[in-house]
Amino acid sequence: MIIALALILMCQLAGEILARAMGLPIPGPVLGMAIMFALLMTRSRFEWLKRPAGDGALEQMGSGILASLSLLFVPAGVGIIQRLDILADHWVALGIALIASTVLAMVVTVFTFRLIAGKGDTP
Repeated sequence: MIIALALILMCQLAGEILARAMGLPIPGPVLGMAIMFALLMTRSRFEWLKRPAGDGALEQMGSGILASLSLLFVPAGVGIIQRLDILADHWVALGIALIASTVLAMVVTVFTFRLIAGKGDTP
């Protein structure tokens, strides 16, 4: 379990270092997730990765973190409550951005699904 947690945190740290060192506009944890994905795709080549990725420890650790995910929204909620003045000043722009980004994400998801589903039909 400790090795799995260390692996998750090391991937996140590597992503953060990469994002800051290269000045990328991508968040470090997203790059860390890509690094973790690459490691998992090539885990048969890395002897040190076979145990935490093969015995289910990584999945158990990920499930444990996801079970506590709601706790991570508490600081964001407190931050919103502390800055209600900004929210009151810019509620129209924030609402438009929220609705537009939701619609855009749904449209992209539909087109992606249709693209992938269409490839399965051809022999």
